[in-house]
Amino acid sequence: MAHTPHFNQAGEAHMVDVGEKAITQRTAITEGYIEMQPETLQLIIDGEHQKGDVLAIARIAGIMASKKTADLIPLCHPLALTHVEINLTAETNNNRVRCQTTVKTTGQTGVEMEALTATACALLTIYDMCKGVDRGMVIQAIQLVEKAGGKSGHWQRHLA
Repeated sequence: MAHTPHFNQAGEAHMVDVGEKAITQRTAITEGYIEMQPETLQLIIDGEHQKGDVLAIARIAGIMASKKTADLIPLCHPLALTHVEINLTAETNNNRVRCQTTVKTTGQTGVEMEALTATACALLTIYDMCKGVDRGMVIQAIQLVEKAGGKSGHWQRHLA
C-alpha cells in the first residue's frame, strides 16, 4: 500500500501532524454546477421562487459549511479561515448555476476541503430549495480548480 498522509505505518487512519509545517498563505478555488429545467433556472434568475432568494441563501449555506468542514470530514483540521467568497452564476445557455468558491487562510495546512465543502453545500442548498419544482436537477463536476501555498506550491487544473 502506498503511503498516504492520513494513514500511519500500520495502515491506521490518523490526523496528519502539521505542527512542523511552515505557516503560509493558503488559497483554494473550487467549482461545481447544478443543472435544471430552464423554467427552474428562470425562477431563480427572476427572484420569483416562493422560498425566496435562492442564490443568496445558497451563498450563506456555502460560507457556513466551509467553517464546519472539520466537523463533517473526519480527518480535516479545524482552520481559522480568513476569507470565503462564493460566486453563483446562472448560465442560461446550459440551464445551470455555476458555483465558484475561493477560500483563504494563513496556516499550516491547505483549504481545499473547505472550498469543496462550501461548493457542495451551496449546490445542495439550491437543490433543496428548488426540488419542489424540479426533482431532476443534477449536481456535477465539483472539483478543485486551483490551490496556492504550502510546500507543494501552486497547482492549477488545466481546463479544456
